[in-house]
Amino acid sequence: MTIVVTLSPELEALLRDKAARQGQDVSVVASELLANILQRETQDSEEAIKGIQQGLDDFEAGRFRSFQEFAEEQRRKYNLPTG
Repeated sequence: MTIVVTLSPELEALLRDKAARQGQDVSVVASELLANILQRETQDSEEAIKGIQQGLDDFEAGRFRSFQEFAEEQRRKYNLPTG
């Protein structure tokens, strides 16, 4: 598949420099960079969903504390004045 992407001159120079350092074609380097970013983005989303689900599960199981308890802990931890 061919996709045309317009890069700023600065970004193009960085990409070409990276490709030259790796001894690879600039298209291969660009493709690998995009694949890595998309994979990381997918992993981040999956981790966020798991974290949210864990929080919901904890709440349903009664594993939570009040905001007042949390705020007091933060005040003690960071030596903040009471409000």
